[in-house]
Amino acid sequence: MSDRINQKYFYIYIMTNKKNGTLYTGMTDDLLRRVFEHKNNLYKTSFTSIFNLHKLVYFEQTDDVSAAIYREKQIKKWNRDWKLKLIEDMNPNWNDLYYFYGGKEYEKNLDINELRKLYGNS
Repeated sequence: MSDRINQKYFYIYIMTNKKNGTLYTGMTDDLLRRVFEHKNNLYKTSFTSIFNLHKLVYFEQTDDVSAAIYREKQIKKWNRDWKLKLIEDMNPNWNDLYYFYGGKEYEKNLDINELRKLYGNS
């Protein structure tokens, strides 16, 4: 049981601004934190901030960091149609999955103004 508690996971995810919009593929070990950063433009010059990619429409999880890195690179090389099919298969309505997987609960303990200072965006 303690192995499960200490288990580390890695996530490959896709962000967008709207259905069939611009896509961004990334990898992280803390999905809610990373999507929160994207949604709040905490990295002002990032691709997701510039194009307002604030909607989590796809993700997958693994416990193997090498597999996560490989998968992220694999998806980034795919053509757009393959990425759209991947999203449509998991999330045909293009819902923002951040809220389905605890995003609002995650935000309850955060102070966005303090975070902006930490990230140099005050």
